[in-house]
Amino acid sequence: MNATPATPARRLVLGSASPARLGLLRQAGLAPEVIVSGVDEDALSAPTPAELALVLATAKADTVAALPEARGALVVGCDSVLELDGRALGKPDDAEDATARWKAMRGRSGVLRTGHCVIDTADGRRAAATASTTVHFADPSDEEIAAYVATGEPLYVAGAFTLDGRSAPFVRGIEGDPGNVIGLSLPLLRTLLADLDVAITDLWAPR
Repeated sequence: MNATPATPARRLVLGSASPARLGLLRQAGLAPEVIVSGVDEDALSAPTPAELALVLATAKADTVAALPEARGALVVGCDSVLELDGRALGKPDDAEDATARWKAMRGRSGVLRTGHCVIDTADGRRAAATASTTVHFADPSDEEIAAYVATGEPLYVAGAFTLDGRSAPFVRGIEGDPGNVIGLSLPLLRTLLADLDVAITDLWAPR
């Protein structure tokens, strides 16, 4: 008699529409469900970029955790901002904004802050923290910036760049977790889950 494949001990719900975050979790052996929070990010604020990232992530996790379809699940909320000159830069407003940002960032360094919040809806416990990665930008020409902005990609990512897309050649290097720049720090997620007495290995999907 064939054995029944093992199933994860708990449901995992990602409260984000980000395909990059979903891809990172899947590459790590997880199979999260996706429930988009719909949080109005522009309506929230905080004193510092790091705190803002955490406020946004917590709002997403709280909103999804309150939904009936998330009952009993582990809910993960994440949000990223780029800190440059003490300001928090999320997704650019339009192509003109994305162009201005790249001209301000090139040849410089910023810090990508990603807030993470995990809520266990079975008992209401939560764990949250912000991961930070320093990003050193290259010096793309005006023509390269215009070509990149024309792809539309920077309009959908915090800081108008990503490591897993067309802007990768415009990043000289990073200090810290590359996954955090893409959208989610897997080492931090493991730590937050452990704080809730959940082993990340118990959430692996069967092969």
